[in-house]
Amino acid sequence: MIHIKQDEFKELTEYLKSNYGINLSKKKILIEGRLNNILIEKGFKNFRDYLNFLFNDMSKNELTLLINKLTTNHTFFMREAAHFEYFKNEVLPYLGGKVKDGDLRIWSAGCSSGEEPYTLAMILEDYFQGNKGVWDKKVLATDISVNVLHTGERGIYSKESIERIPANWKLNYFNKIDNDNYQVSDKLKKEVIFRVFNLMDEVFPFKKKFHVIFCRNVMIYFDAKTKMELVNKFYKMTEPGGYIFIGHSESISRDETDYRYIMPGIYRKG
Repeated sequence: MIHIKQDEFKELTEYLKSNYGINLSKKKILIEGRLNNILIEKGFKNFRDYLNFLFNDMSKNELTLLINKLTTNHTFFMREAAHFEYFKNEVLPYLGGKVKDGDLRIWSAGCSSGEEPYTLAMILEDYFQGNKGVWDKKVLATDISVNVLHTGERGIYSKESIERIPANWKLNYFNKIDNDNYQVSDKLKKEVIFRVFNLMDEVFPFKKKFHVIFCRNVMIYFDAKTKMELVNKFYKMTEPGGYIFIGHSESISRDETDYRYIMPGIYRKG
């Protein structure tokens, strides 16, 4: 085991926090455990040489690999299914009556490898079938990691990761590759737009506000100050009457936001 010195640990964690909002200041053992294989594979005998290499890599590819290693969150289709039920049964009927121009704007922020935005896209396809010419319902899916976005764009998932989805979804939206893997259909891929985006950017570059934002199990890595700054940026980018979904294990302080609590993990603007 290659151990990280305290000054190296502090340098790395402060860099991740200031640039990406990721707070790992109490995760020294996790950092050592998850990064040891990287150091060994690349021939580094200590963390100092690795950090010098990391911070001097102009392509940022190594930094992307590091973030993937440290923040990888197990995900699958239909995770926290109650959120998708509420989205289908409560949010979409409301938006169907409110959005008159057919421009439905939904954002999966911190989308990881694509399971969440594809789940939303399937719900939207089913709900608006027959009205496809009227609605622009593409889902924006963003993440800081290029690697996980490439996984989402490829749309290849294991049999285990899709086992919770309805049988008709497997039939309509997936093609079986082999006994262990399925691929998202081309028609569904067209309904999800994958983009690289850092939630720590001071200004969100979007021209229009969103009717629904999903940012689930992302803020668990942020400290309280960073989290509330992000929530307030989300609030400014939410249409009046719009919704934000966060993870079941996460919460937003009612004293520090104008979002109104609906149920665990679901909040509404106005």
